[in-house]
Amino acid sequence: MATKNDKKIIISVCTGTGGIAAGGNNVIEAFDASFATNGLSENATFEPRTHKVGCRGFCAKDVLVDVSVDEKTETYQFVTPEKVDQIVKEHIIEGKPVKKWLVKKDYHAFHSKQQKLVLANCGKIDPESLDEYMGQGGYKAASKALAMEPDAIIEVIKASGLRGRGGGGFPTGIKWQSCRNASGAVKYVLCNADEGDPGAFMDRSIVEGNPHSVIEGMIIGAYAIGSNEGYVYIRAEYPLAVDRLRIALDLARERNFLGESIFKTDFNFDIKVVLGAGAFVCGESTALMTSIEDKAGEPRPKYVHTTDRGLWGQPSNLNNVETWANVPMIIEKGAKWYNGIGSEMSKGTKIFSLVGKINNTGLVEVPMGIPLRDIIFEIGGGIPRKKEFKAVQTGGPSGGCIPASYLDMPVDYEHLSEAGSMMGSGGMIVLDEDTCMVDMARYFLDFCKDEGCGQCTPCREGVAQMVRLLTEITEGKGGPDHIPLLEELAAMIQDSSLCALGTSAPNPVISTLQYFRDEYEAHIKAKRCPAGVCKALTTFTIDAQLCTGCTLCARNCPASAITGEKKEPHRIDQSKCVKCRVCYEKCKFGAVLKG
Repeated sequence: MATKNDKKIIISVCTGTGGIAAGGNNVIEAFDASFATNGLSENATFEPRTHKVGCRGFCAKDVLVDVSVDEKTETYQFVTPEKVDQIVKEHIIEGKPVKKWLVKKDYHAFHSKQQKLVLANCGKIDPESLDEYMGQGGYKAASKALAMEPDAIIEVIKASGLRGRGGGGFPTGIKWQSCRNASGAVKYVLCNADEGDPGAFMDRSIVEGNPHSVIEGMIIGAYAIGSNEGYVYIRAEYPLAVDRLRIALDLARERNFLGESIFKTDFNFDIKVVLGAGAFVCGESTALMTSIEDKAGEPRPKYVHTTDRGLWGQPSNLNNVETWANVPMIIEKGAKWYNGIGSEMSKGTKIFSLVGKINNTGLVEVPMGIPLRDIIFEIGGGIPRKKEFKAVQTGGPSGGCIPASYLDMPVDYEHLSEAGSMMGSGGMIVLDEDTCMVDMARYFLDFCKDEGCGQCTPCREGVAQMVRLLTEITEGKGGPDHIPLLEELAAMIQDSSLCALGTSAPNPVISTLQYFRDEYEAHIKAKRCPAGVCKALTTFTIDAQLCTGCTLCARNCPASAITGEKKEPHRIDQSKCVKCRVCYEKCKFGAVLKG
């Protein structure tokens, strides 16, 4: 039996995908072994317990570990199994935290301007424990909702201002109302967890860290709409998320939160998991539904809304993971509370995966309307190696690139759209001065080309031709007609493609032409890549006045193209140079020039 002198010790270890990749499971094993070795497991003074949690957000610092002794918590970064025994001996036994391994100022700066609502329990609770979710108030909102009239629930969601977080930003309450009012013998609620944007891991992290929040949101939505059957469409490439979702569903069924007469009411509702095969196009609503029907995942024309005829021809309501996870909070705390967060037209918070040329890579949740500058430089910690910020790409491969002149722009649906980009599901890829915007547009358009369904000619042929033109420009083969042709093709694809994935595919080209047209012209007219990325248009040389002869460039050159004596200026043999940029990246004195 515990006494007042006992110490309660909880070790919380990040075991999201990033944490596990950095060795989170090995760190847990090391703590358990150290407890046994140091006699803590059987010592009446201690109650040590290791605790796996979901994504902590600051992925660049994994493995992140919270050591809580009698509810006083210290956070460690870059924890490895080799560091564990010292933490146990000095921090837990002696009461002296190992200061050299504790998080630094950047960790606190990373969180200072965030407002975690959806992510509040990610990194706090064990995602495989229903009791821990309920300990944070879980399923109270569902119980409350099932005692309300369905129309009243929909009115709360409408009044909250919640908009779909999957990309379109359509008002959630209006969509629910349309589905509820549609005629159909059966209605379905669907969760889109088919997150396939390059650099995006928001929805996956929610499912990995707090799957019950999504399930609870779907229960509330199903009751409001009048549905008894739900589906979560999730990528098979996310095995951790799939496993934790299935565990959560089984636990919810055991407590009668899913199944027959849930919450001791006459309402029946259950959720099935459908694994996606990794097709990006299946993130589109109608393609997702045809895939669930065991058909090829191809979009359908939208002249009939899916809320009227969706899955198997029945009224269907599709929201993404983040949207569903917002619902329980809104029901529990009220529409007025949620409506007070964010900007005038974009309410609540938004989760972004902050990646690319940024110091603080990770998952962030911020109130709508926060200035872009705050995300990039305060939360994100700015650009590595003191490079200049050039642009940020938002909205996934179909989004746009926003230049440095827009750093003070509020981040919400309206302002991103006005700037030529979109919110999308929440990917945010930061680009620095060494990024070629023509090559960046080519990369994203090539992704869209490969991932398109191929049904409609404008997207299938048009995007392929745009990729060809962009490739020619980056290879130094661009002519005066290339830019007008790109603009003509972009307009045609936008106007006539079958689905939103096609109509938005040209966005990276449109936005980069709008803000970085000079780079296109440099590639075409001067046959030069200003960023030094396009190999056919770039030459690397060494400035003899700046070169110190440190030999770092020569030692790292994979082609042995750099020669010179130690402490003497070096030179690059252009006949051997493969233009890999290693010398440029390695030089500490700015002596390697690109041109």
